[in-house]
Amino acid sequence: MSGEKARLDLDGLAWFKSSYSAGNGGECVEVAARPGTVHVRDSKDTTRAALAVQPTAWTAFVEFAAL
Repeated sequence: MSGEKARLDLDGLAWFKSSYSAGNGGECVEVAARPGTVHVRDSKDTTRAALAVQPTAWTAFVEFAAL
């Protein structure tokens, strides 16, 4: 890949809000999964770019965060 930024087509993804979201406008994330990629975005500003990580990285993050 050259210096271009890759753009992901995120249309059609099923986004799920964090189960820790209280619904009161606090800090929340949404997650959507595709084979080989987990997408994470800010639920308060869904127009911003989503973070894309490998499923193994997402699993490691969730396990670490649960400690």
